[in-house]
Amino acid sequence: MLTVNFILTRAYLRAEINSSVASMEAEARILVDQMTKSGYFQGNDDAVNNALLDQMAENWNGRIRIVDAGLRIIRDTYSRDEGMYLTADPVLAALRGGYVNHYDAASHTLYFTEPITSLDENASVIGVIVVNIDTTRIEAPIREQQRNAILLMVIFLVLITFASLILLHYTCKPLNTLALSINKASDGSYRKVNVPNYRETQRISDAFNRTLGRLQILDQSRQEFVSNVAHELKTPITSIRVLADSLMGMGEAPVELYQDFMKDISEEIDRESKIIDDLLSLSRLDNNAIPLNIARTNVNEKMELILKRLAPIAKVRNIELLFESFRPVMADIDDVKLTLAVTNLVENAIKYNKDDGWVKVSLNADYQFFYIKVSDSGVGIPEDALEHVFERFYRVDKARSRATGGTGLGLAISRGIVAMHHGEIKVYSKMGEGTTFVVRIPLHYIEED
Repeated sequence: MLTVNFILTRAYLRAEINSSVASMEAEARILVDQMTKSGYFQGNDDAVNNALLDQMAENWNGRIRIVDAGLRIIRDTYSRDEGMYLTADPVLAALRGGYVNHYDAASHTLYFTEPITSLDENASVIGVIVVNIDTTRIEAPIREQQRNAILLMVIFLVLITFASLILLHYTCKPLNTLALSINKASDGSYRKVNVPNYRETQRISDAFNRTLGRLQILDQSRQEFVSNVAHELKTPITSIRVLADSLMGMGEAPVELYQDFMKDISEEIDRESKIIDDLLSLSRLDNNAIPLNIARTNVNEKMELILKRLAPIAKVRNIELLFESFRPVMADIDDVKLTLAVTNLVENAIKYNKDDGWVKVSLNADYQFFYIKVSDSGVGIPEDALEHVFERFYRVDKARSRATGGTGLGLAISRGIVAMHHGEIKVYSKMGEGTTFVVRIPLHYIEED
């Protein structure tokens, strides 16, 4: 508004100055014609014309000088330069028939010249009228309007500022409510936030509630994990203590009985050690403390070696191990870690299978990924348990898992290793028909920044 006011004032002032100049030039032209007719420029010092010049200068709030063709000032309303010569460029230009006008806004002055022509047929220039005007009176109304406009804008600005502060208060109130609700939720109570005043606050509320939900699930998982770790570590220790107390209370007992008890204690210690080793492996995977040793590897040969190592375990229950390779596969993998992941899958397929059953492992690839599929003829996994099988210490059948020596960490370790290779693992199962795990891993490992 200030810029527009400045531009409009300048334009209005320029228009007013141009209008005043046009009016003054017209009046000056009429007076000059009258002076020419009365023989003023032929030496006739007419008191009437001089009085008119003085009156005109006073009306214009300026100074008028009459210069003859010889550049001599023959009349000056200030009576200072009469008889002197004026050789300024505008005067010379006017003697040649030109018109000059100049407005200086800084000094508030207007300067213009008007040629005086003779009344004969030649119409030659016989003099010049030079006018200097103080434009203060012309500018005064415009400047007054400008000041009034600025004052109005200042008042308007104050009102707008006051209204903006009020509007800002009511606009920010939902944001303050949102911040307060989030602070309350940060005390660990997991209270949901709902500020539907604006679409944006509703989106923030929804996003925060989703994050809060994930944090709540994570916190529950952490508590369950700590509880499961305590339980899993306590179970072998309890068994060892019971066995040791039994040994101490036997007194005289056959050596074979002592040996059986010591064998049970040794198995429980092995089980405790395996749980601790698996926990350490998971911890390192979570913290990326185990670097990947990526190398170009023949995956076909690696799969055959894994099945060869697990064949004795399958043979005990007469479970047939089948391997199907659709094409040669070379990939960038960590040999040791991926072997552990696949071994866990195949070993689980053997452990949770039926006697005289089968385990089928297949290897395939496309232009970007290679795929390992492990299927079995086991009892299957309930549908409601499929989303939990990769959780730590989760067991579909707890009694059977402990009987087979499982720690409940194998699948979690396998998923962590596959994730380190930027791959993914999925499970499909149907009760009574078996389970299938599908692993997809990129053929070329790309290091992340």
